[in-house]
Amino acid sequence: MSGSADGAFLARLTPEDREFLVGAGRPGTSSAGETLFRQGDPSTHVVLLLSGWVKVTLSSGNGHEALLAIRGAGDVLGDLAALDAKPRSATIRALTPLRVSTLAADRFVRCLHERPQIAIALLAHNGDRLRRSDTRRMEQGAYRSPERLAVHLLRLAAQYGTAAEEGVVIEMRLSQQELANAIGASREAVARALHVLRERGVLLTRRRRIVIAVPEVLHSMAASMPFDADEP
Repeated sequence: MSGSADGAFLARLTPEDREFLVGAGRPGTSSAGETLFRQGDPSTHVVLLLSGWVKVTLSSGNGHEALLAIRGAGDVLGDLAALDAKPRSATIRALTPLRVSTLAADRFVRCLHERPQIAIALLAHNGDRLRRSDTRRMEQGAYRSPERLAVHLLRLAAQYGTAAEEGVVIEMRLSQQELANAIGASREAVARALHVLRERGVLLTRRRRIVIAVPEVLHSMAASMPFDADEP
């Protein structure tokens, strides 16, 4: 499991439980752009993400698509649907090539019964997700778009960024609309904020990447907001 974040589900497990759970699945790969789950589809399996990044989106009846989260190595995908046997609640697509382990839903549930510590870790993991979701909803109502964008970029940098000569590089294909959806803003507001940050040399935008050249400015913008680096 490469580059697993400290807050990722598999990182919560002991080495023995992690090996047991990953070994219970079927190893595989996915290409960038591939859809792993589609909103509304039947729930038949769970995916353990061993390497790579995915985006989680939710579509409304009027066609609006919201970016709910970005998941990275060590995360579990489709676990809630496996437990309640309801259709997929969101769509998950690969942002990069992936390496995964796929478990049938019933096999995943049996693993939780066989190793209760895995079930407890999953409960704690989903509890953290719920708390972060509550924090994001509060942020969207209490802070302006530029501050929310600054926090979002810092979260991405903290979890997925790599240091380079020109700054912290976030190698991820995210459109302005997806950034807007993630922070509850309009695409136009995000475009204006990115333009100002580029003009001032704070950000550099490249194809499929964002470079944070002066992170101190983003930290200053985000100083008045709660900052949880574990959840982009």
